[in-house]
Amino acid sequence: MHPALQAVLTIVIGLGGCIGYFWFSNQLFDKVLFPARGPNIGRNIRRAEMIRPWLFLFPAIFALGLYLAYPVVATFWLSLTDRDQGGAFVGLANYQQMLREAKFWEAIRNNMLWLVVVPAASTAFGLLAAQLTDRISWGNIAKSLIFMPMAISFVGASVIWKLVYDFRPIGQEQIGILNAFWVWLGGEPQTWLTITPWNNFLLMVVLIWIQTGFAMVILGAALRGIPEETVEAAIVDGANPFQIFFKIKVPQIRSTIVVVWTTITLVVLKIFDIVLAMTNGQWQTQVLANYMYDKLFRAFDWGVGSAAAMVIMLLVSPILVWNVINARREMR
Repeated sequence: MHPALQAVLTIVIGLGGCIGYFWFSNQLFDKVLFPARGPNIGRNIRRAEMIRPWLFLFPAIFALGLYLAYPVVATFWLSLTDRDQGGAFVGLANYQQMLREAKFWEAIRNNMLWLVVVPAASTAFGLLAAQLTDRISWGNIAKSLIFMPMAISFVGASVIWKLVYDFRPIGQEQIGILNAFWVWLGGEPQTWLTITPWNNFLLMVVLIWIQTGFAMVILGAALRGIPEETVEAAIVDGANPFQIFFKIKVPQIRSTIVVVWTTITLVVLKIFDIVLAMTNGQWQTQVLANYMYDKLFRAFDWGVGSAAAMVIMLLVSPILVWNVINARREMR
């Protein structure tokens, strides 16, 4: 079947199924189970109104249970078993093996480095871009250009930047922008992605390039929401542009900055595509998600691979919980 036709059929069947489910359920409630007639009409209406919200929530709860809760439980169980022993229960042996591997600690170290650099740089550049683009006449064009990388997949962005870092032997024309510039300055072409530890930072540039647009849009909206009265009062008091920005504007959007920071942090904790496409974890660039992929789909070691997946989940969960709590606090 042609992919386009398959997509159309999927949409039609999915949409039709949802409409049919809600129509049939309402008919069952109103005509059969809790009819709005007879001596028990009041009790029926109350019962129907109590149960009806769960009727509408059921598809979402079922989908979350099937595609989120069940995989977590199954992965945890796999992390406690050994494939070579026919799926026998081995307790924490997989976790102990994982902790003994140098590649795991390399992945942990690199993930921590990504966590320090990428959210900070993306948020800072996004905040700077949001502030500056509102002060120039062609700001909308600049915003579009900065946001454009968000429309590119991580793999697509990795291919672009791999060409930027491309290496050709001495004497050949350098097609990589970085090496071409380096040779123009008088240096010799370098295999940038193999130079440790700088290759990790070169990989981080790709994600910073992508996430800066996201940070700019969110922080730009927050900056435009700052009351003009506070800025005008600061100007009257003699504050210079730097003082207005850092002492008046930034404190008022601190909560938005934290949300942007934590959102990018979640992306960083799950980073996989960029490392896989550019270095495949070689030359000391391994990260947790790529380590998990290597164990699960290359070594076919589901125990250690699942243990790595649980580590990633444990790192991500506190930030998710904090984001939910913070969002609820902001809505009050």
